[in-house]
Amino acid sequence: MNRLIIRHARQIVQICTNREPMICDPKLLQNVSVLECNDVIKGYSIVVDSNGNIADVGSDDVIGEKYKDHTFEKDIDATGKCVLPGFIDGHTHPVWTGDRVHEFAMKLSGATYMDIHKTGGGIGFTVQNVHQSSEEELYQSFVQRLNCMIKCGTTTVEAKSGYGLDAPNEIKMLRVIHRAKKELKETIDISCTYCGAHSIPKGKTMEEATDDVINNQIPQISELVKNGELSVDNIDVFCEKGVFDTDATRRILEAGKAHNMAINFHGDELHPMQSGELGAELGARAISHLEEVSDKGIVAMSDKKVAAVLLPTTAYILRLQPPPARKMIDQGVPVALGSDFNPNAFCYSMPTVMHLACCLLRMSMTEALIGATLNSAYSVGLSETHGSIEVGKVGDLVIVDAPRWEHIIYQFAAHDQTIDYVIKRGIVSYHKRS
Repeated sequence: MNRLIIRHARQIVQICTNREPMICDPKLLQNVSVLECNDVIKGYSIVVDSNGNIADVGSDDVIGEKYKDHTFEKDIDATGKCVLPGFIDGHTHPVWTGDRVHEFAMKLSGATYMDIHKTGGGIGFTVQNVHQSSEEELYQSFVQRLNCMIKCGTTTVEAKSGYGLDAPNEIKMLRVIHRAKKELKETIDISCTYCGAHSIPKGKTMEEATDDVINNQIPQISELVKNGELSVDNIDVFCEKGVFDTDATRRILEAGKAHNMAINFHGDELHPMQSGELGAELGARAISHLEEVSDKGIVAMSDKKVAAVLLPTTAYILRLQPPPARKMIDQGVPVALGSDFNPNAFCYSMPTVMHLACCLLRMSMTEALIGATLNSAYSVGLSETHGSIEVGKVGDLVIVDAPRWEHIIYQFAAHDQTIDYVIKRGIVSYHKRS
């Protein structure tokens, strides 16, 4: 028995049709592949098989005839609606306790990110809370946040540690992510990132923190991965002035890569750190932020097809100069998007991120949608199976109750009304009930 058939859709937004790993050609970014009703074709259908993969996409007439003798666990009438790939959030920090709402007021009064960081706030404040929290407390809050993301259309998320800063607490966070990855696999996919080099622990120098990450934390984590107790996909470092400099970042990223972690790190956020050049040199999969990336860094990333994971929520909340998205797109860098969900940027919603990307980063709606689907899948190494509606890929889908797909971006902060269904591998994980 097949899991799902969706019938009579007004639009099916495939993104691409030739199993492209990402889209970075500026001309190709101006359009996405869309099946759309016309005078001849009255609607389109999608079939998801018993394994949760897309088995067929086509007109109602063709699919109806082909599957007339088949049975389905779920049959959805999408008349007048649009079907999109599930959204992929390329950068989050979702495992923590204790909010930082008081710091938002400080920022509004003129305090910078580093001003708050130097007083023990920011990451340091959250680290204290995580140290005091049990694994179960962290897990329950993490699950609640994931459920909020799912309601906003997210079907895959990159999730970081980084509020532990020592081996026991980083491992505690990674256990939380590993547990969710197993227990919630029918509702959301998780790409796990170890970010032990997120900040300098209190009482340590940068050199001491770097040595601890390389010689203590990474070996312990790698052993737990080998034993099946953890699953870690990526290595991250906050490469920033006053945190981990370029040399320390290089050492940590190389150590993670030696333990089979893909390089996916914070770079060029507050100061130019030559992160684009470094990431290209080391064979990084992705670099996030990039508000201060150099022209040489952009060229290097384009040459090596390093994904730029842009975070418009961060530029908005911290009042930073937005990253040069147009330069990156014009140069051929694969541009992805992430929410940067964390206590400093409290945003669950990829539709909101796409809207901000259009308004703040001057991206088109098609560029933003590709950035939140196929290119975000590429940034976490999943574009072979995720990020577009193509036969053989996973059946991760969002049904939008609107006549055109652009409404998911256009209707700013109204996605709770616009999103009708969120589907994970052919199984409904969220349904808006009128």
